[in-house]
Amino acid sequence: MAAAAGPASSVKETLPPALGSTSQPPTVFDGTTRLYICYFCPFAQRAWVTMNFKGLQDKIKLVAIDLQDKPAWYKEKVYPQGTVPSLEHNNEIRGESLDLIKYIDSNFDGPSLLPEDAEKRQFADELIGYANAFTKALYAPLMAHAEVSDEVVAALDKLEVALSKFSDGPFFLGQFSLVDIAYVTILERVQIYYSHLRNYEITKGRPNLEKFIEEMNKIDAYTQTKNDPLFLLDLAKNHLKIA
Repeated sequence: MAAAAGPASSVKETLPPALGSTSQPPTVFDGTTRLYICYFCPFAQRAWVTMNFKGLQDKIKLVAIDLQDKPAWYKEKVYPQGTVPSLEHNNEIRGESLDLIKYIDSNFDGPSLLPEDAEKRQFADELIGYANAFTKALYAPLMAHAEVSDEVVAALDKLEVALSKFSDGPFFLGQFSLVDIAYVTILERVQIYYSHLRNYEITKGRPNLEKFIEEMNKIDAYTQTKNDPLFLLDLAKNHLKIA
């Protein structure tokens, strides 16, 4: 049975405006837990979805950063790497999205997003460990203005096979987990990019992947974080310098 939306689904977020170069910084380490994100960044979106699913909207304050007009104070006072997401919690700043989603899951209340089952836990570690390589494989031809590569096909086929390992649901571990969060924000974008820029449908011939995306779009914690597809496409075109 597919996982339903998390208990956070009834909590509608009021999104703060993104902070740019003329904005004032928050008072760091004042006891407030803050998640610094960018509304259109797929990596920040991972942490945002995790926060939503666990019902932490009242426990963690969203701080949106305008990456196109990034405030200098973010790198100077908050997170020296200057990237999003980052989490301010217990007088420390943590970053790197795949580490953060595990941290949020382990250190805050709400439904657990990793199973107790040892086999599923091991598979979760393997898939989360592969997420960066998957992202690189899918983005590389776009960045190089190249056609769909064998690496793209192999990476997508790997996910299709992975989605068939457990039969108790349509997600990577059967039931919804951090693994799904690790991949869906990337898939959300590459599905759009490859369809419009390469005339290639990533779900064609991959029924498990198609079902996965369909079921993810029933989860409020995720859909509340999605951007308009044409907005994402325009961002990609600008970044790739495509007319």
